[in-house]
Amino acid sequence: MSNPAPRPKRKNPILRTRLPTLPPHARSRVALGLTAAAALGRLELQRCRNCGAIQYPPRETCHICLSDRLVWEPQDGSGELVSETVVHISQELFFRERAPWRLGLVRLDCGPSVIAHLHGDCAAPPTRLRVLNCLDRAGQAVLVAIPEKETPNMAEDRQLREMSCDPRNRKILVTDGKTAVGQAIVAQLAAAGAEIIWVGYAEPWKKFPGFERIKTIPQVTLMPLDVTDSVSVKELAGEIGVKVDILVNTAEHHRAFGIAARAGTEVARAEMEVNYLGLLRLAQEFGPVMRARGADGRNNAVAWVNLLSIFALANYPPHGTFSASKAAAHSLAQCLRAEMLPSGIRVVNLYPGPVDDEWNQLILPPKLAPAALAAAVVKALQDGVEDVYPGDIAQDWLARWRDNPKALERELAQS
Repeated sequence: MSNPAPRPKRKNPILRTRLPTLPPHARSRVALGLTAAAALGRLELQRCRNCGAIQYPPRETCHICLSDRLVWEPQDGSGELVSETVVHISQELFFRERAPWRLGLVRLDCGPSVIAHLHGDCAAPPTRLRVLNCLDRAGQAVLVAIPEKETPNMAEDRQLREMSCDPRNRKILVTDGKTAVGQAIVAQLAAAGAEIIWVGYAEPWKKFPGFERIKTIPQVTLMPLDVTDSVSVKELAGEIGVKVDILVNTAEHHRAFGIAARAGTEVARAEMEVNYLGLLRLAQEFGPVMRARGADGRNNAVAWVNLLSIFALANYPPHGTFSASKAAAHSLAQCLRAEMLPSGIRVVNLYPGPVDDEWNQLILPPKLAPAALAAAVVKALQDGVEDVYPGDIAQDWLARWRDNPKALERELAQS
């Protein structure tokens, strides 16, 4: 049984700060199919369309019939632990710093045998377990074997915690607490065990709806933050930047209409100021110090969460300029992910469908409740995934976009 994670001790300024290191991350192009599935929290393996064989590791051709007609298909990960070993000395610096490290050989029910990182609660072989496809600190897919049934404090396993961004005992900044979504995320993070939650709000002289309720949460400290003001962002980063383990950017400016229905550029400029340039300002001020803390003890800087929109994938004309600002933020978030990667900081992007708020009143249900979106944020951090599409609309939109982006564009133009 894993022990509960202790609250982090105050850092001794005399001791050295461990510099971020990454596990081996070289992958072939075909192996990145496994990484793409891990980014969504799924275990997918190659299946041959000719002979039906399931294979691992990924290859260009089938290991049975040499066919190149291979497809990626979801697997449930059930299997049996055949043998195990513990690595005490490694040639890789990442594992050398974290030894001892437990590994196991697992025979999957679907056929292949795999080497997996072994959870501390897994019994000695032979035993039944489940294999997960997770992203490691280098952002690449690795297989992790966990017990078949849930165990107490399962998420606190030392090795598993290296693969996740669990908010428990973390110090978290939520950039905007005025909205229903921001407040729901704060409440869910507090319930998940966050140690400190700094909640930004742009107009300190106003008491927004929900202000008193947010203040009663023990972990919450309200902080003035206006993402459209570079000085405001810089001042907050100077005050708490070195303490932030997880940053959740909920700041958003959302208005309806496209191009012809609104004169002038004021609204579109405001959307870009918050949704795109706001993210850029946060990244410039908080990004460097979070990168420096990528290996700073058990509760190091670990994740950056962006609240984007499914409208970022294909423009939704009734919300045209908002869609464009989110598309710009989507592109910037990809740049941020690349720059955070060498320090092992995971950038998590959420692409929800329409949220049940005042700016989506004219969109018919189903719409995503703020509490459901907040739950998706916490689950993404606990699972250590990169991309999340919460809600039925987002899932349907994603499927149509992957199938035929041009067809989706035409469908949206007719909506």
